[in-house]
This record gives sequence, structure tokens and C-alpha cells, in this order.
Amino acid sequence: MSSETSTLQCSPSSLPKLSPLIDTSSQDQFAELLKSHKISTGEYQVILEILGRTPTMSELGVFSAMWSEHCSYKSSKVHLKTLPTTGPDVVVGPGENAGVVRLSGKLCVAFKMESHNHPSYIEPYQGAATGVGGILRDVFCMGARPIANLNSLRFGQRSHPRTNYLLDRVVKGIGDYGNCVGIPTVAGQVAFHPSYNGNCLVNAMTVGLIHEDQIFKGYASGVGNLVVYVGSATGRDGIHGATMASDSFSSTDEGSRTTVQVGDPFAEKLLLEATLDMLEKGLVLGLQDMGAAGLTSSSFEMADRAGSGLLLDLDKVPVRAKNMTAYELLLSESQERMLLCVEPHKWDELKAALCKWELPFAIIGEVTDTGRVQIVYQGELEADVPVGPLASKAPEYKRPIKPTPSVAQSQDALLDLERLIEKTGVEQVLMQALVHSGDKKPVYDQYDHHIGVKTVRGPEDGGAAVLKITSDDADPVDDRLGLSVSVSCNERYCGVNPRLGAAHAVLKSARAIAAMGAKPLAVTDCLNYGNPEIPEVMAQISEGIEGIGEACIALSTPVVSGNVSLYNQTGNESILPTPMIGMVGRHKAVDRAPRAVFSAKAGPVAVLRPKSKSGGNWSYAYGGSLAAYLLEAESAQLNIPAIDWASENEAISFLETLISDYNPVACRDVGEGGLLTSLVKMCLAEGCGFEGKLSFENDVPAVRQYLAEAGPMYIIQFASEADFEAALQSASKLSHLELSRAGEAIKEPKCLVDGLEIDLAKLKPLYENALLV
Repeated sequence: MSSETSTLQCSPSSLPKLSPLIDTSSQDQFAELLKSHKISTGEYQVILEILGRTPTMSELGVFSAMWSEHCSYKSSKVHLKTLPTTGPDVVVGPGENAGVVRLSGKLCVAFKMESHNHPSYIEPYQGAATGVGGILRDVFCMGARPIANLNSLRFGQRSHPRTNYLLDRVVKGIGDYGNCVGIPTVAGQVAFHPSYNGNCLVNAMTVGLIHEDQIFKGYASGVGNLVVYVGSATGRDGIHGATMASDSFSSTDEGSRTTVQVGDPFAEKLLLEATLDMLEKGLVLGLQDMGAAGLTSSSFEMADRAGSGLLLDLDKVPVRAKNMTAYELLLSESQERMLLCVEPHKWDELKAALCKWELPFAIIGEVTDTGRVQIVYQGELEADVPVGPLASKAPEYKRPIKPTPSVAQSQDALLDLERLIEKTGVEQVLMQALVHSGDKKPVYDQYDHHIGVKTVRGPEDGGAAVLKITSDDADPVDDRLGLSVSVSCNERYCGVNPRLGAAHAVLKSARAIAAMGAKPLAVTDCLNYGNPEIPEVMAQISEGIEGIGEACIALSTPVVSGNVSLYNQTGNESILPTPMIGMVGRHKAVDRAPRAVFSAKAGPVAVLRPKSKSGGNWSYAYGGSLAAYLLEAESAQLNIPAIDWASENEAISFLETLISDYNPVACRDVGEGGLLTSLVKMCLAEGCGFEGKLSFENDVPAVRQYLAEAGPMYIIQFASEADFEAALQSASKLSHLELSRAGEAIKEPKCLVDGLEIDLAKLKPLYENALLV
């Protein structure tokens, strides 16, 4: 299995001659070369300053990858610096492969979310599968054992000829890869909008457990230490993947399949177990996943973090394709590969461990004190690049911003929409809402969500996922300790108000976690936007980051990891701003986590909501709402819901106590489509019904209370009348919220709300079959 040899063919003091430099004699051909590498003329001048000469072809590829939007965040870095990233529970913040926060004692959770959008549109099965593989490696290369996957998917309108194909293949790619590796997929989102017709979104998240004393980082330090390649052999798949992910699609070209990686989940499983085995035995100083930009990014990032240099011999790299060039070896994004930094005296023991797991491996270099990454191949020096300047002089743009002027809400627009709802009929609008969102069972049934026996609440339970944390050998924990995880974004909100919409994305994840009785801890983000060179889009990005920061400060949930995916645009059509938020929360009584669906056998149903006359910053709204979208009545004169942070934090705190002390059987935060839509979904999941009222305010039209959107609102079902009365007494002490009795779940499949009767038996098949492809 090994292609290693004990010594390299050269040393830093005896390097071969430099490979031929790029031919710049033809201005037209040279300009086309820079364009194909997404390097501007200004950036090229900086490259000349760093090198002191014209680059080789391999060096141009290195700069193209490392300075791509995907790797360098050159358009967003200046804004990302404003995010809150520290807190009492933060152990590792942004900058490493994954963020780490403390759960209990020294037991921690490592987590991160990343995008694989462009590859998934070009080749949906492999694009989605390798997205899962990549995010798994980001977590387990920290030394954490993955315990759960999540995903958030966006596709074009259902009538678009490519949507069903993309949905089917993306879901199959996610399911096949995660199931084979043996990591449960426990939660996620699927949504549709015309802005994704030419650019779907596939965002994947992984959560793992780790002890604080066993966290590993991506450093290559110690002169003379070995640089070791481990994992699948390198092929030509994925070359220029990072560069491709930093560019828009043209309207006529879906991209090149050669830029899409090919995954092998069985190799991933071996790499996962081998990595955790090596780390547990203390055989590795540092390690890094070969993700975007492959060997290039992993080697330069490891050297940069340690302030060291590397000498690499590409002749030692395991390959599966013939006659590969140095350029291809450096930029290939072949999957299931890791780069290690190892002390020579531990090599024999490490080699024995790798042989046990039957993984290809090779010593491909050593750590130097040159401060440069020097790469040789077939008797030539292919690259000789100073590490520090490559990082410190990377482009960092403060691009022009042109915010879209805000428009005050029009009372006429609001009333016109409500007249349209009444004309269409509440039941008809509800039916459209259910068909549009659809029961996600056809999606999550393709995922194994209980393997590993930690899943307490999975996708079938209708809310955020909940996982039981059984024990940790080094630091035993309370057997009631749990972890709740969620992903969320309402892109329609962000399209109306990028700043407030992004804050709502954070808030939605927090509400879902709170509805399970957990306390939100920290955030990972995946910021999906269009072309940052367009001032209006750059304004969406900066305002979105600002909104995330405001929400995370208000909720005390720092951002500890994340990813930026820009240029999600085809031709002149950009996606809606979609800042996806992944969140983790600590559950102190996991055995009491409720479901998010009704039980016909249980007791009273109540709604936790802001007090009618609380004076807080909240109101019902239709801006970005599902009702407005479905009736094609979206208007710049309709505001999205305002946020009252005092009410939100009070709800989160109260629900943690309520669920721990009074053990409700169901709790769900009110989401898109408003109170009535959320309640009907709770009925349909169990085939039961509801009888009661949902209009609590006499001076607000009932239709607005049913279908408009606001918050914080939660629907709660109690096990008994006594539990409800006790909870009601506890809620009487709240400053901003009230607990109002709504009614009760019934066995018959019908919904009787304030005299309005809705036939759930008729709606159920429409809802359940909406996502079948």
C-alpha cells in the first residue's frame, strides 16, 4: 500500500533547476491565461513582487487557487472580521478546520458547514456526495469523531426542467455517502425558488465530539519532520475546483465535469478510523484535509500556521492516472486525502497503523526553516514560493457597495394582500403552502438518521435534531446531557431585507433548538451570495454579515466556523441572498426533548406568544412570507417581521425550563406560512386534527393571525391539564410573553379553527406527495 521511501531526492541546499517560466511574449495569449486562472492584472503584479520574477505554470496555479474567492475570502474578509467569535464556551474559533465549543467539563463539540454548490449543479450526485465527504474530514481531522450530518438544499422552482433531476441526484448522493460512512443525517432543510433555477445550493454540516485535551490543528512545524500523504491516490478529478467555485456560470455553460470530484465513501470510512487511531496514539503533530485546492492549500496552510517552510517531492505522491503534470498533482481535488506532519522517530509506528487500515501513504516531503514551499517533480523545481507573503499579500477587497433603498411599509399593500387571501380562500392558500413546502419524508427516508444510536429526535420528529451524549471516557458526563442541532435560512426574507433577513436566519435556528428545550451555544455559517463585483450584491453580503453579527451578539451565540460561497449566479441571474446558519445547543434533560408534532392521545394545546400590549418591537408581517410568495403578491412595500430580542431571549430561557420541568409532548416554533400552517403540519404528521382557536387579538384580522409571520411564537402540547395549568402559572411571571390556550388535538383528521373547518384528509396526500420525483 505504501509508495514511501526513507529519503527525498533532494534537500533545500541542493534544489534542481527551476521549471520553465510562463511565456508572456504574446499579450493576447497571456491575458487569456490570466483570465482562465481568475487572476487580475493587479493581482499578477503582486505575484511578480512576491516572487521577484515571472512565475512557473505550477506557481500560477498555486496563486490562482490560494487567492481564489473560495480559499482567500478576498471580497468578504473585511466584513467577516466584524463577527463575534469568542465566548465562555468557545474552545477553537474561526481559522481552523472546524470550530469547537465546550459542552460539559472538557467534552466538546466540533462543527462546521460548507458549500458544494457549483459542483452539485454540474454533477449533482458526485457534487453532493463529495460535499458530505469534505465536511466530514474537516471535523475528524480536528480529532473529533463525527456523530451527525445535516444539510440545507435549495433548488429552482418545481416546474423547471432540471429541478427534479437535481433534487433526486443530490439527495441520493448525500444519502449514499453518509450511509456508507455510517454517520446519521439528522436534520436539514429543502426549499425551492426560481432564483436557484441555474444555481442550486448544497450546504453540508457535520458535528463531532472531542475531548478538549485531544484537539489537533493543521500545523507543519519542526525542521526535519516528515510530511506524509495519506488516503486515496491522486487523479485528475477536481482540478481547478476552487477556482471554478469562485466564478459565475454562464447562461449557456453549466461548467466542466472535470472540475467535479469523485467520492469513495468506503475510503472515507477507512481514513476516518485511521485518522482517529493515529491521533489517539499521539503519532501525528499536525494534519490537514486536502480539500479545496488539494495538496496546494493543505501544504501552504500548514506551513503558514507554523511559520515554517516545506520541501515537497511530487514524484512520491500516490497517483491513479498516468503522466500527470506537477500542475495537476498540486491542484487535483481528488477526495479522501490527508496531509500529516510526523516526527521521524514515530514513522515506523505510524506506518504500521496505516498498513492496518490498508490506506495508500507516502513520505512526500519534510519541514524546513526556509519559510518557503519548494516543490520538485521529475528533476525540476516546479514551485518556490514564500509562504508568508502568499498569505499576507493575498487580495483583500473593500468592494463598492450600493444598498437597495428601503421602502416604508404600505398599509394599502398589506390590505390588498389580505383581500386577495380572502378572495382565494384561507384553505386554498394553506393547501398551496403545504404543497410548496412539502413533506420532507421522501428526502430524509433516503438518509440513515439513527445509526450510532445517539439520535433522540430526528427528521421524522419535525423539528431540530436532538442527540444523546452517553459518555466520555476521559470526562464522564451527566447521562441526561444532550446536543440539539439545526440549520436554517429564509432567503425570501433576505431578498426583502438582507440585514434583518440574515438575523432571522440565526434566530430561526435558535428557535428550533429552543423548541426542543436546549440552550443555543454557537453558530457556523455558510454565506451563499451572487457576484460580489456587483455593488448591489456586495451590499447584500455586507448587510447579511452585519445582521448575523447583531443576532449572534443578542443571543450570545458566537460564530466559530463557516464558509463563504460567492458567484452563485448564472448569466445575469443571481440567487437570492442565502446566509445559511447551522447552530448547536446544549440540552440538559435530553430524555424530555419533545417532538414537533401532535399526539392525539395527549392534552391541551397552547401558544407561547408576545403579549398583545407588551409594547415590544414585534408585529405580524407579510414581507417575504409564504402567503405573499404563493399569491405572487410580493412587494417592496411589505416589511418582513421585526425582531424583539428581549422577547426572543425570554422565550428561549422559558422553554428550557418549561420542557425540563413540565415535559410537554410537542413543541414547535412557528415558521414560514404562519401559525395556521405550522399547526396543520403538526396534525398531518400524525394523522390527527385540532379543535380550538388561533385568533388571540380582537383588533387584528383573523386571516393575519393565521397566515402572516411573526415571532417569537411556539405551539406547545401538554401531556395533561395539570401540566398546562402549572406551566400557565409559571408563564404568568414572564415580562414579554404570554401562554394562551388554543385548544386540543383530536383523532379526526380535520381542523376546526374559530369556526373555520379544514379537511385534513384531503390535504394530507397533497402534502405527503409534493416532493416525490
